[in-house]
Amino acid sequence: MQVFKSGTEWQKSWLQALKTNKTIGFVPTMGALHKGHLELIRASKKSTDLTVVSIFVNPIQFTNQEDFEKYPVLTSQDLELLQKEKVDFVFLPSQESIYPEKPILNFNFGNLERVLEGEFRPGHFSGVGIIVSKLFNIIRPNIAFFGQKDLQQVAIIKKVVQDLSFPLKLHIVPTIREKDGLALSSRNMRLSVQEREKALILYNSLEFAKNELLTNKDWLAVRKQMMLSFEAEPLAKLEYFELVHPETFQVFEEFERGKKSSICVASFIGNIRLIDNLPIIP
Repeated sequence: MQVFKSGTEWQKSWLQALKTNKTIGFVPTMGALHKGHLELIRASKKSTDLTVVSIFVNPIQFTNQEDFEKYPVLTSQDLELLQKEKVDFVFLPSQESIYPEKPILNFNFGNLERVLEGEFRPGHFSGVGIIVSKLFNIIRPNIAFFGQKDLQQVAIIKKVVQDLSFPLKLHIVPTIREKDGLALSSRNMRLSVQEREKALILYNSLEFAKNELLTNKDWLAVRKQMMLSFEAEPLAKLEYFELVHPETFQVFEEFERGKKSSICVASFIGNIRLIDNLPIIP
């Protein structure tokens, strides 16, 4: 496993891969790796000749400075894990190499960024668009791998690839969960024992709402019931619980069988903000 700390260092390996017609799979991460990341890596190894994993905590996508400062950084542990997974290359840049100057460019994703995550984290998706574009330009992968847990981010990245004509394919891996249903996230390690237990309200509410919709219950009534359940949990502070189109993120007022739809939720559990989603009609 080779570790590169700048795009210039990586360039030689990319040129060699180009000469030998080897395909490159790319898994961008912010570190604090878990089983969800490993599934992305394994999907890349199955589909491509070479796998590159980046570790970079992107400061410009955080709308809360405290969240950025407390984001878990476990570089040595992450590198050991990547070594065990037999990853070919790791891109481990410094903030200075990625952002020699604070970027003045801004992405505007229109209606896609005005709802859900975009509404509660203004500027977040612009930061995502900038870092993903930078990494795609540096690594130049054939396929990039992302997790379905960050559903709105996936929709944003699809727009980046489409509108900027990046010559790559996207591979979306289904959400990886703990045995009890909690979606894997690097933020989970910041939960206390009690908070970890209460965090199951996200997945349980999604499952309940999905089952209710599939038995022809009214969506707005189901949504109100779920909002009340969050209000009844002292450790939870719900931000949204919405039924949306999983690509356009149009917010639905009713559930229609045959129309693509997913339920999305975001809630603080204690001081930790968690998100999750569940497809109803894929």
